[in-house]
Amino acid sequence: MTSLSDKPRSPSDAIRVTVMQGDVRVSTDPRVELGTVLGSCVAACLFDPIAGVGGMNHFLLAEPPASQGGGVDVHYGVYLMEMLINDMLAWGAMKTRMKAHLYGGANLRTGMKAIGTANAEFARSFLERERISLMRHDLGGTGARRVDFRPAQGQVRCRTVDAQLAPQEQAVARPQVSNGDVELF
Repeated sequence: MTSLSDKPRSPSDAIRVTVMQGDVRVSTDPRVELGTVLGSCVAACLFDPIAGVGGMNHFLLAEPPASQGGGVDVHYGVYLMEMLINDMLAWGAMKTRMKAHLYGGANLRTGMKAIGTANAEFARSFLERERISLMRHDLGGTGARRVDFRPAQGQVRCRTVDAQLAPQEQAVARPQVSNGDVELF
């Protein structure tokens, strides 16, 4: 485990790690900066200020449908939240000292199911159930976000992506009648 240093570091010393959908990353290295881009997905950034350990996850959906059964799917928050907490405990964190930041949960498509809202509500209720303090959040809305997190220090920067710069959603034409054929590509 790397100990924290009081020596200031230059931005060129940073080790940038991208956290993709279904990913969990944990670090004690003060040079590590975790980053992700979110739409309806949610990223939880947890840290233990005493142990100097923190981590980030990135989940696509809150919980699997009841019809899916008991399988594990890394795209669901229910799994990734537990993974993040357990990984941090393995690095010396204590759950009673954990602090949280939540980001994402946008509803990017009008007229569609509010997946972002469901993800944000799940993340908040999970933290409440687990008695983890929510220090800061930027959830909901209609814009994408870029999140950068320094896990060892618990520092977060969240920027909203300008709607004009976000890719436009394009409707996909589907055949009116299905003949039962499957096209593989």
